[in-house]
Amino acid sequence: MKRTFIAAALTLTFAQAAHAAGEAKNIIFFLGDGMGPSTVTASRIYKYGEAGSLTMDTLERTARIKTYSNDAQTTDSAPSMAAYMTGVKMNNEVISMSPETVATNPGKDANGNLGVNNCATTGNGTSVPTILELAKAKGKAVGAITTTELTHATPAATYSHICNRNAQYHIAAQLVPGGAGFNSALGDGVDVLMGGGRNHFTPYDATSNKTGRADGRNLLAELAAKGYVVAANKTEMSAAAAGKKFIGLYSSKSHLEYELDRTATPPVGEGAAQPSLAEMTVKAMDLLSANKDGYFLMVEGGRIDHALHGTNAKRALTDTIAFDDAIKAALDKAKATDPTLANTLIVVTADHDHTLAFNGYGKKGNPILDINRGYKDNQPSKDADGNTYTTLVFGNGPNRPNVRANLDSATVLADNYLQETGVRLASETHGGGDVKLFATGAGAKTFKGTLDNTKVFALLKSAFGF
Repeated sequence: MKRTFIAAALTLTFAQAAHAAGEAKNIIFFLGDGMGPSTVTASRIYKYGEAGSLTMDTLERTARIKTYSNDAQTTDSAPSMAAYMTGVKMNNEVISMSPETVATNPGKDANGNLGVNNCATTGNGTSVPTILELAKAKGKAVGAITTTELTHATPAATYSHICNRNAQYHIAAQLVPGGAGFNSALGDGVDVLMGGGRNHFTPYDATSNKTGRADGRNLLAELAAKGYVVAANKTEMSAAAAGKKFIGLYSSKSHLEYELDRTATPPVGEGAAQPSLAEMTVKAMDLLSANKDGYFLMVEGGRIDHALHGTNAKRALTDTIAFDDAIKAALDKAKATDPTLANTLIVVTADHDHTLAFNGYGKKGNPILDINRGYKDNQPSKDADGNTYTTLVFGNGPNRPNVRANLDSATVLADNYLQETGVRLASETHGGGDVKLFATGAGAKTFKGTLDNTKVFALLKSAFGF
């Protein structure tokens, strides 16, 4: 019995030492696009109530992250995600390039599609290495999965270098080993890729693919020729076996469905259902785990941001819950073989805030998407003109009435209701406030205090021992 106790104590000591050294075999980096503090709080209340907890809330290490870019108080997704991935501040719209890089016009192709100018080859700045590229160079498997287009700013910042985030056709070309425009820093290529936007990888067709590639290349065919398994839906993803590289593009164009709209019945023309982010995450871990040296995986809940830009809080909160479900799925899978997470670091954060805000003094238990009801009498709260209002509103966006009117529960709880805004703009903007970071596992103790987003890159490198 005594020997058993000593052995257990030594095992615990070694595990603690691994944590202290900050050396992780695997890192899973979760990015909730636009998931500012108010979105986290509102999502928690929406799903679990005021006293409940999201999975991310339960991670033991927390920090506060500054998100400003090289040229703006309020960042866009490209330089903010790139700061996490490279440790370098860059200008808005720039992806994984040096600070002096200017976000030049991405241009249009012969068919009028935006995003064809390969500005990275014009001497406009230089590329800076990403944590994914560094991990690849050390023999680790790497992956990037998202609910947006695979060539969108956040996933692109992990594997590409470009001076304008909208040059998505060139971003896609950087993924094809040996092909024109390939990012050679990726070695033999990214091991696992999932998202939407198949049009950026396939040839233009006047009937079926009007936003396809004007250069006529079929990047998916080129990737298949390099040994990639190519999937177009959940069924094909599930059937993929470990041991080969994998790319899954689950929409013919644009992003994946919002979680509120993702059902067992697929969108017209897609052929089969789209996987959830949790299903994508678990599958990616399965595929990447075949590498004995470990892996780096980036997981983005990207449509949180899109719903917030549209001032549709219901879809934003639902997608945040789906993102949190993916975190839980990853934790459960990792702990099944590594109960103390001695080998795996999980980091959860956001690239920027939004202008979502809480209104009034709502009663505890009042539905967060409903009209505000006072905590004293549970009666509808009124503005200065005697009209009801919702608890959640936005600082800016398109839905600002010239004259406010009464709002009722049936209206504001509907799926397509758009919250009212203060300043009238065509689209709601990002916010410049700090965001939250949560971490657990190997090396997590280094994530604390108020950090610049560039510092997170250094901590990720340290966790890997690079």
